Amino acid sequence: MINRRTLLGAALIGAMASTATAQEVTLRLHQFLPTQSVVPRDILDVWADNVERDSAGRIKIDRFPSMQLGGTPPELMDQAIDGVADIIWTAVGYTPGRFPSTEVFELPFMVTDTHAASAAYWQLFERHMKETEFKDVHVLGTWVHGPGVFHTADPVEVPSDLRGMKIRGASRMINTMLESLGATPVGMPVPAVPEALSKGVIDGTTVPWEVTGALKVAELVENHTEFEGAAPYTLAFILAMNKGVYEGLSPDLQAVIDRNSGLEFSIFAGITHAAADAPSRQIAVDLGNSIVTIPASDVAADWLPLVAPIYAAWVAEMAEKGIDGQALIDEARALMAAYKPAD
Repeated sequence: MINRRTLLGAALIGAMASTATAQEVTLRLHQFLPTQSVVPRDILDVWADNVERDSAGRIKIDRFPSMQLGGTPPELMDQAIDGVADIIWTAVGYTPGRFPSTEVFELPFMVTDTHAASAAYWQLFERHMKETEFKDVHVLGTWVHGPGVFHTADPVEVPSDLRGMKIRGASRMINTMLESLGATPVGMPVPAVPEALSKGVIDGTTVPWEVTGALKVAELVENHTEFEGAAPYTLAFILAMNKGVYEGLSPDLQAVIDRNSGLEFSIFAGITHAAADAPSRQIAVDLGNSIVTIPASDVAADWLPLVAPIYAAWVAEMAEKGIDGQALIDEARALMAAYKPAD
């Protein structure tokens, strides 16, 4: 006969096994923008909320905006690798040259459709970057922002208007473009832009419309320059997770993370990021600011010849790193051209 003590012991062992199976984990998500900004509010929080819901509360994600865990935006990738944070969102270009293949989407006048570029970025990541440049992290999403715009104290209608202007750039490729157009690039993370504009440290900035609302850029400068067709610049972003933390999750919790990440999430992030341009642009309109749109014909005649040498120089730089840059350009263009929005 099985006595009462045996039954209690079996019950205790069963309870312990059940607890071990129902793993619960808290993850720290760290990024550089204030909570109310578009990316944290409409992309990162949506992703985190979905993960929490789909895990039935077994995964909890604590969100730390504005570098609350310490450090600077360029240090975020290392924070994910070293475990200072479990998940980070950052602009890849904040660490110049470290993830060279991603620069294909930051080449001047490369991207026309943010949605297509975000999809192509994920596909190129899986094919060429996952086991090389990003081998030390578990990547959750890749995307680019909406069309790049110049926001300046003085109007910019032709490239020569940029000569002598100190313009904030967010990445190596954007700064290279600014130099080719005659501007003086000033590198700084986006949270530093408002103070730099207000103090005259810079004469303008390269940011998409989306972020200008939170930074109050339209209140600090009165001129904005848009472009028909391909954007003069884009910035590549990444949502990444500490590899050991991901691999330490139970298979069912890994599956929750996987279902909410990848290609579809990357496209969602790109679409959401770009869709936020319109409300911030309207702020500039309501303030009576000047918004100039450069026709595609003028872009081809006046702007493209100045930035064309950047492509050849970039391909040569990639060759020194053992990367076929021209093949990446061709593949990125083909993937963007083949993109079809979901029904």
